[in-house]
Amino acid sequence: MPYRHAHYYVGFVLLVILTGFWASYFAPIGSVPLAFHVHAVTAMTWLGFLIVQHVSIHRRMNALHRQVGLASFALFPLLIVGLTMIINFSADRLAANEGEFIAYAGPSFAIGMVIAIVAYLTLFYLALKNRRNVKLHAGYMLATPLILFESPFSRVMGDYLPWMNVIGSEGPQAIFDTIAISDTLATIFALALYFRDRKNGAPWLVASAFMMTQAVVMWVTPGSAAVREIFRAYAAVPDAVTLSVAALLGLAACWFGWKAAPSRPRRPEMPAAA
Repeated sequence: MPYRHAHYYVGFVLLVILTGFWASYFAPIGSVPLAFHVHAVTAMTWLGFLIVQHVSIHRRMNALHRQVGLASFALFPLLIVGLTMIINFSADRLAANEGEFIAYAGPSFAIGMVIAIVAYLTLFYLALKNRRNVKLHAGYMLATPLILFESPFSRVMGDYLPWMNVIGSEGPQAIFDTIAISDTLATIFALALYFRDRKNGAPWLVASAFMMTQAVVMWVTPGSAAVREIFRAYAAVPDAVTLSVAALLGLAACWFGWKAAPSRPRRPEMPAAA
């Protein structure tokens, strides 16, 4: 089986999440808005599923692997809903004119989440489509933690490793420096995996494309009046509509990805006894 030690990599991402979001989420968890709970629970459960899936298949616990795989069909739409709830929360803050920071940075954060949603939908669809190919299936699934790695690691960088910000922007733009650097580091990791096995490295190229797009777009859009007005228009759309669309997109990725996989070849029938 490929990626024998991948559970350590996923565990490292969980550790980065705990460290990066300790001050802003875990420590004040009782006063955190619902959107962040849904996002945190679904995202961390997704990582837990990946660890169980990886360990179970390597230990030939195929039944557990299939059960968790089926459970992911229920979790994945909720994961997309959680990401959309964060976008909606930021949109509501912008519409309420909460301050200069949300006006400057909020739309860029939202665009980053939109890119992450498209990346998750694409990677999970391709993982299901290629489930007959073990290396491609595993690669697409294991690429998903990289998509939001920038979010916790950029906070780790800002709080504990400021020397890593080699861009050196001032004010709120420094936040987007750390996001761009985090995405770049994750892309370097993904490309290293691609070059180890280029024949089956497509998942890491796909993830790299999304991460570098996210890095560039999030760095150049803060303060954009045009983007801010688009975000204000989005804020007027009822949450029931946006969250329903998010859930349907998640379900569609599951359904169409499953259907796109080639059928198993039929075993030749044994000739009847004379």
